[in-house]
This record gives sequence, C-alpha cells and structure tokens, in this order.
Amino acid sequence: MAKAVAEQGLNAIYSYAGRVGNPRPQPLPTRVGGFGGVEGLARYIRDHGVTHVIDATHPFAAQMSGNAAHACSQTGTPFAALTRPDWVEGDADDWTRVAGIESAVEALNGPAQRVFLAVGRMHLEEFAAQPQHHYLLRLVDQPDGVPMPNAAVEVSRGPFTVAGDIELMRRHGTELIVSKNAGGSGARAKLDAARQLGLPVLMIDRPTVPERTEMATTAQVLDWLAHTGF
Repeated sequence: MAKAVAEQGLNAIYSYAGRVGNPRPQPLPTRVGGFGGVEGLARYIRDHGVTHVIDATHPFAAQMSGNAAHACSQTGTPFAALTRPDWVEGDADDWTRVAGIESAVEALNGPAQRVFLAVGRMHLEEFAAQPQHHYLLRLVDQPDGVPMPNAAVEVSRGPFTVAGDIELMRRHGTELIVSKNAGGSGARAKLDAARQLGLPVLMIDRPTVPERTEMATTAQVLDWLAHTGF
C-alpha cells in the first residue's frame, strides 16, 4: 500500500507501532509508536490536516483498528481498511476453530505435544499457561527470552514456502499448528504444509472490529481515495 501511494505521488505518512526491531524501509515519511488512544489519534488527525485514513494494520490489531474508526468518526475523516481475506478451510484440512487467544490456550490443555505456535511474540505469556508442550516459535526478531520451559526459536521473516515449512515441521517433529487467521499469502505456507503432512491446525478467528469500509486490494483503495476527494 505504501509503495502504491508513493508511486501516485500522494502526500501521505506511514505509521506503525514499532513492535518489530528491524522493520522494512518504506517509501513514505514514517512515524513510529502509538497516538495515545482515540483522543490522541483524533488530535493528530486535526493537528496534521489529515484528510483520509487507511487502516492497513494486521487483522488482529483490533485496538488500533477500533481507535482509528472512532477517531475518524469524531473528526469526520474518510476511513477505509485494506485487509486480507480470511483463510478458508478446505476439504483436506483438519482445523479446529476457536474464538480468540484465551480459547486457544484453553484448547491446549491436555497431554504434551510438539506445537508450532505461529502467533507472534505478543501472546507468548498467555500460552506459557500450558507449559507441558514443546513449542516451536517462529519470530521476526530474536527475543530476549521465552516464557515456556521447552521452546525452540526460529528467527525468520516471510513470505515462507510450503517446502520450507514442511522441512521445518519435520525437523521439529511438529504435531499441531496454532495459527491466527491472518489471511494473505505471506504466511499461508504453514497451512498448506499442514495439509500435506496431515497435521491438525488450531485456528484462531479474527477479533471483532467496528463496522467500516473494507477493501482487499491496493487498487481498490486508490480508487476509493480518488472518489473521496483526495
């Protein structure tokens, strides 16, 4: 999205939370960090003359998405989300769907397994409540530590390949994959690998966000900008 906006020569700023230690450079002026909730974001919109807001956050960044929706409502700012379509279970898949992180942790109650925990580093503490498992953690940055007594860390950044994820799961003896339903192609390989290996997936459904205009492609967002007076 940032590349498309920059190529159009639009006056824009790229904002992200700063949770990744070494983010990819972007072709737009960049700011890092939170805004201070709904009121802080509304103030930023007013102070900087922001005329449009595009929510391109991760589908599980529900707090930021909610703050953006409410701040834009307060300020009368056109608001749209660029979001990836959900992953959909196929006939050959073995998924168990749960409503959120808490439900996923509860679902892991039981005998020890070798679990590929593909949920990022923000939720590791919650899953530490099930310490009987051996966890495979794939993270963008090397963590200072992990809260589980038995864990292997793979530091890598997508997009990933099916062949690579099959090799990874075989090497670690994976028996179960835990995944957020993030959508998109960059992290889908683990699901295709699970299907080929006949492994079950514990799939965490997306959180609820306020009603908003949603689009699936950058072209749709550019068209929306053109038709809302950018």
